[in-house]
Amino acid sequence: MSRSDWEVVIGLEVHAQLNTASKIFSGASTAFGAEPNRQASAVDIALPGVLPVLNRGAVERAIRFGLAIGAHVAEKSVFARKNYFYPDLPKGYQISQMDLPVVVGGTITIRVGEGESAYEKTVRLTRAHLEEDAGKSLHEDFHGMTGIDLNRAGTPLLEIVSEPDMRSSAEAVAYARALHALVRWIDICDGNMQEGSFRCDANVSVRRKGATEFGTRREIKNLNSFRFLQQAIDYEVQWQIDTLEDGGRVVQATVLFDPDTGETRMMRSKEDAHDYRYFPDPDLLPLMISPEWKARVQAEMPELPGAMKARFMDDWGLSAYDATTLTASKEVADFYQATVSAAGAALAKPCANWVMGELAARLNKAELDVAASPVSPAQLAGLVARIADNTISNAIARKVFEALWNGEGATADEVIDKQGLRQVTDTGAIEAMIDEVLAANQKSVEEFRAGKEKAFNALVGQVMKASKGKAGPAQVNALLRKKLGA
Repeated sequence: MSRSDWEVVIGLEVHAQLNTASKIFSGASTAFGAEPNRQASAVDIALPGVLPVLNRGAVERAIRFGLAIGAHVAEKSVFARKNYFYPDLPKGYQISQMDLPVVVGGTITIRVGEGESAYEKTVRLTRAHLEEDAGKSLHEDFHGMTGIDLNRAGTPLLEIVSEPDMRSSAEAVAYARALHALVRWIDICDGNMQEGSFRCDANVSVRRKGATEFGTRREIKNLNSFRFLQQAIDYEVQWQIDTLEDGGRVVQATVLFDPDTGETRMMRSKEDAHDYRYFPDPDLLPLMISPEWKARVQAEMPELPGAMKARFMDDWGLSAYDATTLTASKEVADFYQATVSAAGAALAKPCANWVMGELAARLNKAELDVAASPVSPAQLAGLVARIADNTISNAIARKVFEALWNGEGATADEVIDKQGLRQVTDTGAIEAMIDEVLAANQKSVEEFRAGKEKAFNALVGQVMKASKGKAGPAQVNALLRKKLGA
């Protein structure tokens, strides 16, 4: 039986660390990189006599997320104690939300694949709830022992739970990427996966095609890169199919992914909610969110990617592909909008081409974020404007871009004047160059007249070479065909 006889069912639980300066129930710092156990306050480790105090900023970030996905933001939600024992959980319980979470429902639309085979899909969200993070167990450099760092204990998290709507690792990665972009867009999480600010747990099961009942799921914990997420799901899916086809049984479990081997391995049998003995935290009152509070947060929300994409298409005539690419991250969208603002709306499409093309390629090669681009939006706008008014050709524009990238000029005009790059538009001057090229390349002329179009392209190349790239290709083409009587 082949893999095509099976259907994959995937749901993701994502932990987004909220970018507050202090922890969710204490005033301790959330800054990354401190020496172990220097940012664990008495509240974080539940010393006798301390009481938690809810961080208002964490709540507002949860509200912002709920509004961004079109979810129901609960007027009343309740914090509960999730009881379990682990060395990096100093209280012996985690403060989380269970029966009454702060955000319920909502959707995220994802784009899967590229080109003609690409498609859009809407993924439903079950809930998003506030909770505190645990500490971290350190297994290296302790001579066979385990160290415990409690700096993360009490760090505010928003756990975002999807419905089991994804049917492939590609859809799961597209969803995770869209969610990652969104939490950064609305500025509730820095999204730094290397520092653990955005971590994914994948619930994976398989069932035979046509079946209505879900298979037994296994949860892959703490995936901190999109590449690992895809690799882990693909391995787990194949493992489950192989197990079932060999007559075995999949047991509900929590598993870990080993990037070195590319395999998942069982960590423990999977707990259900009743195993944690949830009950309302007696030290925290129910969280009450008034309509007025939600309205204030709504008024401060940035324009969301979907609305911005529609505006780019409606106002600036961009294609769906271009608008989607340019709104994939807020930083790129902001750079693009600043470029169009400086160049003018009439140049929105060429600005998009340069942002998605030459700029993106150079940033990728240099491993830079767009915010660190050596070429500013104003500089790029000036370059696009000089192409549009035929001051320079596209070929020369790449030389100007290179100079701007290397800091060899403050503006495109300065680079053009300094290096003498203005395009030759004088018809007489171009015709003189063409005459010289035709006289020196009679063989190509004869081949063209014999029907070989490649010979014409060779002649164009010779004229462009004679002009040092300063002649406009369209003008050269027209004048050369006229000279050849074509």
